[in-house]
Amino acid sequence: MSELLQELLRASEKAARIARACRQEEALFQLLIEEKKEDEKNKKFLTDFKTLADVLVQEVIKHDLGKKFPGLEKNVRGEESNEFTNELGEKIIVKVCSSEEETASLLQKVLDDNQLAAQTLARAVHQEVTLTDMALDAVKVTVPLDNIAVWVDPIDSTYQYIKGSGDIQPEAGIYPKGLQCVTVLIGVFLMDSGHPIMGVVNQPFAIKDPGTLQWKGQWFWGLSYKGSNICSLQTPAASGGPDGKGCSSQQTDVPGKKSYAAVTSSAEAKDVLGALSAVCDGNLHFAAGAGYKCLCVIQGLVDFYVFSEDTTFKWDSCAPHAILSSLGGGMLDLSQCIQSAKRSKTLCARPHLLYNAEVQGAKGADRWANKGGLVAYRSEEQLEHFMDLFIKNLPLPSELH
Repeated sequence: MSELLQELLRASEKAARIARACRQEEALFQLLIEEKKEDEKNKKFLTDFKTLADVLVQEVIKHDLGKKFPGLEKNVRGEESNEFTNELGEKIIVKVCSSEEETASLLQKVLDDNQLAAQTLARAVHQEVTLTDMALDAVKVTVPLDNIAVWVDPIDSTYQYIKGSGDIQPEAGIYPKGLQCVTVLIGVFLMDSGHPIMGVVNQPFAIKDPGTLQWKGQWFWGLSYKGSNICSLQTPAASGGPDGKGCSSQQTDVPGKKSYAAVTSSAEAKDVLGALSAVCDGNLHFAAGAGYKCLCVIQGLVDFYVFSEDTTFKWDSCAPHAILSSLGGGMLDLSQCIQSAKRSKTLCARPHLLYNAEVQGAKGADRWANKGGLVAYRSEEQLEHFMDLFIKNLPLPSELH
């Protein structure tokens, strides 16, 4: 369904523009930070923040999708609550109003009567975004709207967004931290099965112009549904790149090769890091942001993203999972994957991540955690051999949580 995918892409680009607008003035940006409530916190960080940009972007995506496809907004799910408290202690429900003036008036209350800031954000919220992608126009897949829902992470890697480092140098093409690790994630899944079918990953801060010091973004999209697999990376004329030339692929489908490249978090458990280091032989990389690490796999910068902790969530993984599926890859529950391999010595029954059921007994954000960790991959051929080597290098007994 090209119209839906086109709208997802358009919404992601509007979100990226809002994210960039919120970072243009440091004094303004300081007004946009509010500490999360206890049950909203990601326990990975001592202090976790939400920003008005997060909330506003999520509401814009919900509003724009609902405007184009009435009723769909009720099935848009995300990390953020749209309740914001200003410095006067007033609780305000952030939403997109029917006019730019009304939205500006609402945001002015959040921003402690900062009229200029509110008008700037309202202008970004109500702007029309026009995109051209010939590959999308050619998509002729019909998806039942009554069976889909949407996971949104409005600004993934919020800490890097708040910190705002723009001068970090990449290592082997991978940014360990900085604004380049920030992504907007919009993923569509089937409510009955939980399978991801569409995804858009937008990187708002992909390239910084050395002359103007302005940021340019890039986007990636994919569709995997009933045998149709289409991705922006497969089309050399796709318009997703910051230079308008689209994206390139570096996939290397060589089964059984001696070493692989992988990306993970610096917070990964020591036994997992040891196993990855042994398998990757100097090609183990570290990066911020679950969405960005997934993007490294999508782009072919690494073969795998492995993470054993339970601090990624459905809104982090749904969009990149759909894109990886369109490329012939996917995203598995790491813990189940290891247990399955130990029992049967094969991954034939792959425990893919699903997106329609919450974790039983969990509260707050943990209801939607990827409890068994994850492994993201592009190549089915490589996966079997990689997991075999990885498990052999784990210390025994190896129980991943």
